[in-house]
Amino acid sequence: MFRFLWRTLLLLLGLALGLVLAYQLWVFGHVWWWVSHNPASTAFMQARLEAAREKNPHAQLRHTWVPYARIGTHLKRAVVAAEDAKFLDHEGFDWEAIQKAHERNVKRQRIVAGGSTISQQLAKNLFLSGSRSPWRKAQEAIITVMLETMMSKRRILEIYLNVIEWGNGVFGAEAAARHYFGVSAAQLTPEQAARLASMVPNPRFYDRNRNAPWLATKTRLILGRMNAAQVP
Repeated sequence: MFRFLWRTLLLLLGLALGLVLAYQLWVFGHVWWWVSHNPASTAFMQARLEAAREKNPHAQLRHTWVPYARIGTHLKRAVVAAEDAKFLDHEGFDWEAIQKAHERNVKRQRIVAGGSTISQQLAKNLFLSGSRSPWRKAQEAIITVMLETMMSKRRILEIYLNVIEWGNGVFGAEAAARHYFGVSAAQLTPEQAARLASMVPNPRFYDRNRNAPWLATKTRLILGRMNAAQVP
């Protein structure tokens, strides 16, 4: 009986490891493909679309892919200044920012900061759910390493700017620029770019509350840091 249970346990463990390996290979294949091909959608975009279609079966996302060269430098600088000032220097993880975020969360006794880099955010958006489980964080780290290993910083930022959420059903820089300002992503002024960057942490809220005081304050802060931001 003991031998049977042991063999069963080993079999189940083997199956579990096999499934994990298969999933990692599936993720690796997608990352490899996206080095030179643009993702049509992401896991996060699909989740938002499914939620929207529960209320409106005909709901659609606003999303238009544009190449890196057609995204204005102002927006690139603004987003890096706001989300990941050390983007060009780290290899996927900003350990100092993570430590500071941990200290803030412990002090507040709730999650108020994440410390995630652009690469980590992209990993989550491309493949994962919005949960905060240890498994999800571990998988996010694995995908981040894949992205940083296989893609250039320019490619990571290009995909990031094209797929992140920027409002209710609004994804990517081009759709955001047209949704809020009626211009293309290449035509954004420094002020407009800073305002879009300030919306990234909570875009649907700021889409509904465009005159929120903190949004204007954060826009000014980002605008003051943009010239120092380095982009690929």
